[in-house]
Amino acid sequence: MNSKILRISLIAALAGFLFGFDTVVISGAEKKLQLLWDSSEAFHGTVVIGMALFGTVVGAIFGGIPTNKIGRKNTLIWIGILYSVSAVGSALANDPVTFGVLRFIGGLGIGASTVAAPAYISEIAPAKDRGRLVGFYQFMIVFGILAAYFSNYLLNDIGENDWRWMVGVEAFPAILYTLFVISVPRSPRWLLTKNRTGEAVKVLSQINPKVSVQDLQKEIETGQHLSNTKENIFIKKYRFPLKLAFLIAFFNQFSGINAFLYYAPRIFEAAGLGESTALLSSIGIGFTNLLFTLLGIFLIDRLGRKQLMYFGSVGYIISLALVAAAFIFKWEGMAVPIFLFLFIASHAIGQGAVIWVFISEVFPNHLRGSGQAFGSSVHWVLAWLIPSSIPSLFTWVGPGPVFAFFAFMMVLQLLFVKLMMPETKGVSLEQLSAKLSKK
Repeated sequence: MNSKILRISLIAALAGFLFGFDTVVISGAEKKLQLLWDSSEAFHGTVVIGMALFGTVVGAIFGGIPTNKIGRKNTLIWIGILYSVSAVGSALANDPVTFGVLRFIGGLGIGASTVAAPAYISEIAPAKDRGRLVGFYQFMIVFGILAAYFSNYLLNDIGENDWRWMVGVEAFPAILYTLFVISVPRSPRWLLTKNRTGEAVKVLSQINPKVSVQDLQKEIETGQHLSNTKENIFIKKYRFPLKLAFLIAFFNQFSGINAFLYYAPRIFEAAGLGESTALLSSIGIGFTNLLFTLLGIFLIDRLGRKQLMYFGSVGYIISLALVAAAFIFKWEGMAVPIFLFLFIASHAIGQGAVIWVFISEVFPNHLRGSGQAFGSSVHWVLAWLIPSSIPSLFTWVGPGPVFAFFAFMMVLQLLFVKLMMPETKGVSLEQLSAKLSKK
């Protein structure tokens, strides 16, 4: 693997670390904040938790605009600034509304990062390594999740305002990421869509001098000329890739993954574990997620995206059904944590490893930012609605029926993988565009 492209991809993927950290760090503080501000379940879910998710939705919906207009690199820089402001501001907030607004700003960074980072990495990566390189973004997400769980465990009960440290510590990696991402080059494919051919040739010669610049430039420009630059992703020609992006994002959230990540300590406590044990079990979840994500990245360019989705779907169905049964029949002890570890492993090797790679592959160069924004928007609208409703649903119907519903949805995902999902491994972005647009 080209060392320069690997280094650049890892820097861009650090946006995923901040995504994962920001998403999960609230899990250690959310119950403390509900008690501190004496919030109702609905207000807590909507403002304290939901504002960050709403920001993510907005960032995903509109993230394609700066990604296309000012470029992938500049968008990644602004993402780092948003994370930094959110972390410092949230730590200093003294009321739930201010806290929610500042978490909203961080959510904008998360949503935009799911558009810009996978698009950027997919455009600089060779076809044979694209799955692994874009997969680093997902690896960084789960690394950030693990870091957040571990940080919460260490900072828990260090003082009356331990929650401030929990949410504020993110400022350190956010500032470092912003400084690192300034050093990466612009995407050559984006430069070509802006007719900045000279700059594109210069970037290609710097990051991969062993490849013939002329041949690669010709391939990119051929794919560009085959498309009408006035097109949008909603025309009939791109209906199939649009369906693919919608469905993979839809099923990702109806697995219940974000609902679980946001409320892992609460779910473990509902299963009978104490607060400290629940936080420690959350760290175990983070390690499991990390290990199986690494396995997914290792396999994605060997077995392909579709095969990993088969593995993940079957694992989802088994684990979620067992979690539902454990709550419904009140199984005691470590049953729920063990089944949830299996659930996380299934997610990491399947949807976790595949989603951002797959969405970044199915749209043509000139519409990749818009297509990535669409898929990310579907993902984050559901990631906002589902976790925000979890406290009320757990109170109303209980965890068992909720997890049983998620298991049923994964049966539908298995049918999607079998009947609709194409294999994209090892195929150039331009060839995929031509193939999926015709279909």
